[in-house]
Amino acid sequence: MTRSSAHGHGQVRYAPPAPDTGLPVVDELAGLLAAAAARADPEPPGGGPVLREAACGYWSRRGLRCHPEDIAASPGTGPLLTALLAAHGGDVLMPRPCPLAWTPQVRLLGRPAYHVPTPAECGGVPDPYALLETVRRVRAEGGRPAVLLLSVADDPTGTVAPPELVREACEAAAGEGLHIVSDETWRDTVHRPHDTVFVSPAETNPDDVTVLCDLAGAVTPAAWPAAVARFPAGPSGAAHRARALDVLTALGADLPGPLAAAVAHALDEPEAVTARNAAATALHARVAAEAHRAVLAAGALALPPEAGRHLYADLGPLRAALAGQGVTDSIELEDHLTARLGTPVPGGHRFGDELGALRVRLATTPLLGATPALRLEALNAEDPLALPHVAEALAALSAALRDATPRTDRPATAGGARR
Repeated sequence: MTRSSAHGHGQVRYAPPAPDTGLPVVDELAGLLAAAAARADPEPPGGGPVLREAACGYWSRRGLRCHPEDIAASPGTGPLLTALLAAHGGDVLMPRPCPLAWTPQVRLLGRPAYHVPTPAECGGVPDPYALLETVRRVRAEGGRPAVLLLSVADDPTGTVAPPELVREACEAAAGEGLHIVSDETWRDTVHRPHDTVFVSPAETNPDDVTVLCDLAGAVTPAAWPAAVARFPAGPSGAAHRARALDVLTALGADLPGPLAAAVAHALDEPEAVTARNAAATALHARVAAEAHRAVLAAGALALPPEAGRHLYADLGPLRAALAGQGVTDSIELEDHLTARLGTPVPGGHRFGDELGALRVRLATTPLLGATPALRLEALNAEDPLALPHVAEALAALSAALRDATPRTDRPATAGGARR
């Protein structure tokens, strides 16, 4: 990968996907997929009635009422997000940092992508004042800002934006006539669900928000490409859904029939699926907290992870020591840590961050073991951190970070470091 391909054109070539659970497929879902394998009829564009009804139930249980005609499904978020953006037109705004696929997808449509800073305490949702300033600047330059992408439970930072920030950002966006696309892939992976309040933008601005969810976040296995979108009720939402279905049809982005049957069952949230997700979330939360401690102990910075299976580390305080090892930007940092840890460690340039910022996304799945069997052992362990293979992986992470620490530095002990 060349520097220009990674940064100058916002590409995600060879980039790893979002971190998955790393666990075997739930037997109940595997059995359903096998049983549906003989189904010969395809799903229609946007998904058939059974799948869309199941998606309605999923969102209704989360306080977002909808009807099957408000739903569209596709094989993964890539084609679905492309269809959503194509349906709305105009320029696209998004937080910095943002999921690694967002900027390339916007540019694929020939649209400008504008990154807006996030507040110090979280990622995923832009600072409202910075959002307003960016909108005014874009318009002054002849642009036409139309869509805001955001993610309350965020990739790459692993944070959950506080409700007041979500409301203020949504009010600012609505006041400027922006349509909001809320990526809620990670909402069901909140580490402390009883202590962390997740507010969907669709709750605060029901007429101006389309909700997008990659089901691999917490519903289906990562190998099953499936995503669903919930459009606002009413004529405007129906028109945008119709345009999005036109794009999905043109792309041939239909869910395979056998997969749709199993995905619909998973969206009904049988006990086997919800129990697996709860256990996996608790496991990844525990390992993420330990990885966060390792980052701080090395003198680097990271916000405490609150959702997902990742955290976002800023090794800026270790810049001098890293420069001595030939690491001066996030591309070189990605290469350095990927080689040291033997697993992909994507740099911040992939997430819209500046090339000179020494930031990386650290996934927790590789810390659970190299095989599904080892990761399943970690899931079932009373204390997964005591397992030799988990302890060794965490020690390797600590060593890789510690090697970048100047010998005169003292380990950091404070939590909640700023990015």
